Amino acid sequence: MQIIAKCPECCRTWQFDSSAADRRIRCRKCGRLFKVPKPDEVPKAAEVIERAKGTIYVDEAGKTYG
Repeated sequence: MQIIAKCPECCRTWQFDSSAADRRIRCRKCGRLFKVPKPDEVPKAAEVIERAKGTIYVDEAGKTYG
C-alpha cells in the first residue's frame, strides 16, 4: 500500500510505503518533522487538520509545529 503525505511546512507531497504509517517522517526538502497517520486514523487526522486550518500542529508527545 502506498501512502501519500504532504509536508505541512513546504507543502511538498511525498509517497511512502506502508511502513511509514504511524511514524514521524522528516521532509527531505525542508527538514520539518511530521507524523504520517495509521490508515485507520486518516479520517480523524483529516478532521483535525480541517479544524486547525494548518496554523499549529501538536503531536502526541505534546510538541508543537507551525
